[in-house]
Amino acid sequence: MPFGQIVVGPPGSGKTTYCWGAYQYLTAIGRKVAIVNLDPANEHIPYPCAVNVADLITLDDTMQELGLGPNGGIMFCLEYLLENIDWLTDKLEELKDHYILFDYPGQVELFTHHTAVKQILEKLQKLDYRLVAVHLVDAHYCTDPSKYISVLLLSLKTMIQLELPHVNVLSKIDLIESYGKLKFNLDYYTDVMDLSYLQETLNDDPFGSKFKALNAALCELIEDFSLVGFYTLCVEDKDSMTKIQQVIDKAGGFVFGGLTQGNESIMLSAMKSGYHEDVKDIQERWIDSQYDQEDPDFGRQ
Repeated sequence: MPFGQIVVGPPGSGKTTYCWGAYQYLTAIGRKVAIVNLDPANEHIPYPCAVNVADLITLDDTMQELGLGPNGGIMFCLEYLLENIDWLTDKLEELKDHYILFDYPGQVELFTHHTAVKQILEKLQKLDYRLVAVHLVDAHYCTDPSKYISVLLLSLKTMIQLELPHVNVLSKIDLIESYGKLKFNLDYYTDVMDLSYLQETLNDDPFGSKFKALNAALCELIEDFSLVGFYTLCVEDKDSMTKIQQVIDKAGGFVFGGLTQGNESIMLSAMKSGYHEDVKDIQERWIDSQYDQEDPDFGRQ
């Protein structure tokens, strides 16, 4: 029963960096890991690539031969992969004893309404793959209310479209305020609390004030589904990587993979993996500490 992660997210969210970091971490703890690159535009791969879709089709060749742009070219490449799914399954057959990290392209339409990726995943599940979608978004979007609402909608639609166990991750948490300061504490954004407070900010914006009814409808839609929440990640931090892998292993059932009657060691591991992130610690480490460096008297008045 092969296990794996489907690593998705918009461009610049750190998918390739995450795959390389997860590969190093999981290998270090003794897990047999392989990375499968399914991004035909990924020309500079930093990690050891066990399977590369570029061996089947490349974006450059597709654009030149069919006269397509980058987005249309990548969608065609994934459709071509779907039509030639035997090529992928034959490659994966050689990796059945590995834990697989699937590095996907960043075009969000592939995971919101285009069906090729969903059909590829369905075929993998029929081969008894146990997969978890790891959806990365850049944490600095939290500093802009309109971008944060967009990220919530993107995460929600991806969850509904892929129909997999799903872990939403705010990546680059150590750089979260590089583009501005948070209006609320970090747990407001990870737990997706009452969006009416953000709605007020959107309505005060000169541009957003033109769309008060739309802002209200979008916030209501997100809250009605009540599905989206986030964990945080700094790839370079061992503790952060450890905790996110615990969450993913629990979501995909990896911790129960070898469970047999009386196997107390695996059950103990499963219980420990029920990690609940203390966002206050994350805020103190990555956000409040920056304030202290900028203003030693911050919070001491």
